[in-house]
Amino acid sequence: MNRRFRNLRRIGPVNVASYVERGRNRHLAACTAPRCDFSAEYDSRAAAELAAYTHRCPA
Repeated sequence: MNRRFRNLRRIGPVNVASYVERGRNRHLAACTAPRCDFSAEYDSRAAAELAAYTHRCPA
């Protein structure tokens, strides 16, 4: 299933985006740095942005 991301924001190396899945708003935080496997889904935009601000990339 292809997700249609909206409201994309970059916080350091982390991208935060929103999308709709099964009728519910979901939020994603994913690091774009090479060899960093951080990505997580959240129920609230604030939680995804907090994860992006506090992410420390090991790569």
